[in-house]
Amino acid sequence: MRSLIIVLGSLLLSTLSFSQRYASRETEKVDYFLYFLNNNYVDTLKTNEIVEEGIRAMLKKLDPHSVYMTKEELKEMDEPLVGNFDGVGIQFNILEDTIVVVNTIVGGPSEKLGILAGDKIVKIENETVAGTKLKNKDVISKLRGPRGTVVKVSIYRRGVKQLIDYSITRDKIPLTSIDATYMLDNETGYIKLSRFSATSADEFVESLNKLKPQGMKNLILDLTGNGGGYLKTATDMLDHVLEDKKLLVYTQGRSAGSRVDYFSTAEGLFEKGKLIVLIDEGSASASEIVSGAVQDLDRGMVIGRRSFGKGLVQNSFPFPDGSAMRLTTARYYTPSGRCIQKPYENGVEDYYDDLNKRFRHGEFTNKDSIQFSDSLRFYTSGKRLVYGGGGIMPDIFIPLDTTENSKYLTDVYRKGLFNKFVLKYIDQHRASLTTAYPDFKSFKASYSVSDALVEEFIAAGEADEIKRDDEGLKASGAFIRRQLKALMANQLWGISEYYQCINDNNPIVKEALIQMKSDSFKRLKLRF
Repeated sequence: MRSLIIVLGSLLLSTLSFSQRYASRETEKVDYFLYFLNNNYVDTLKTNEIVEEGIRAMLKKLDPHSVYMTKEELKEMDEPLVGNFDGVGIQFNILEDTIVVVNTIVGGPSEKLGILAGDKIVKIENETVAGTKLKNKDVISKLRGPRGTVVKVSIYRRGVKQLIDYSITRDKIPLTSIDATYMLDNETGYIKLSRFSATSADEFVESLNKLKPQGMKNLILDLTGNGGGYLKTATDMLDHVLEDKKLLVYTQGRSAGSRVDYFSTAEGLFEKGKLIVLIDEGSASASEIVSGAVQDLDRGMVIGRRSFGKGLVQNSFPFPDGSAMRLTTARYYTPSGRCIQKPYENGVEDYYDDLNKRFRHGEFTNKDSIQFSDSLRFYTSGKRLVYGGGGIMPDIFIPLDTTENSKYLTDVYRKGLFNKFVLKYIDQHRASLTTAYPDFKSFKASYSVSDALVEEFIAAGEADEIKRDDEGLKASGAFIRRQLKALMANQLWGISEYYQCINDNNPIVKEALIQMKSDSFKRLKLRF
């Protein structure tokens, strides 16, 4: 019997393609394992699920960023970086079990039909969706679909007695990656980039061309919280701020001959002028490529807190069923030779707990808590000392401001109270607010969150089982007022206006403005 099994196993292996059979005895063992499993296990098996879980487990043993993805997971992961999707073009929230349109995307099919912020979607394809406990993913699955297809919706609009029916022809909807572009003062432009997508470099050009006519001489590029994206987007953006033939970044794989260098070209929109890049512990990958190059080449200043430390390069290897494996094939290095990647020898769980460990160790609040080995010393093109070992250490450290923290504020965030309260408030007061403040400029200058509104907020919290806490309100009250105003601006005008409100009290942005007006660029011999 044993010899028969071996013969059958050999016959099975002989039918496999060369790419499947190419390898060592270890991979043959996997083939034998699956054969024995399928033919001998006592119960019926879902072999595909076993294979997928096996691949995930094997990749988990390698590094934190080598992953397996199903066809659906791959599409979901790629979508924010591709820069567009097919849909109806709305931003929505679910308020009291009803889909509320927060904003329509400019140029999208919903805006063209006249759908408005504050409209409530009651039916989709004649099926009632209000009060049915829909989740965000359910709404997305109903509204998204191939370009050119039609979805019918019925909308309730405040002040209109009858439901309004729309037939929306789905279209390509752009996903923008730049959240804010505006002038901080007469000479300093500000650009907030949330991710490095396929369209980010073009958006960056649009932002620069928007700011230059407004008198921009200096630029603050905000990469805080930016988890990265495409390498090409990072190098394309660097090309606009660095002169010709500068090494921007290089990758190095396992073999000695696998190094790939990336250089700037002659074309650039902002090669002259003071440049400051803002980073924090949420800045990773492409954000670290940009901030590392700007720092190493003495093109500008980096302000904030040490970045995440994600410097592993993944290539995608597709499987016949549409799934794929993203396998780490190289590491990123800054122009001075610093490896961006932080250590991961102690496993995935320990790797992703690193930020918590940094916080507990005091790194977010005290620069002196960060210790670097002498073996990690590197020098910029202007001979300034910088350190490797994972992540980019800023030129100027800004501690995390914890003075306004409280358990009350933590509970407010845990319950999602800010968004729920503001969405409901704007739904009820949109007309009166836009009448009193016809544009954002007047709102920002004149509107203040009243004591009465704060009391409404507290009452809403109590209704959501967040007990009133006077000590917590004393500590966090000013923050709550700022956040309410900024979120109202976001609902009325957009995300850029949110940042224009919130940045007035952002310590990293405030320090960047101070440095723009100081002699630091000359003292550090930075090129501007």
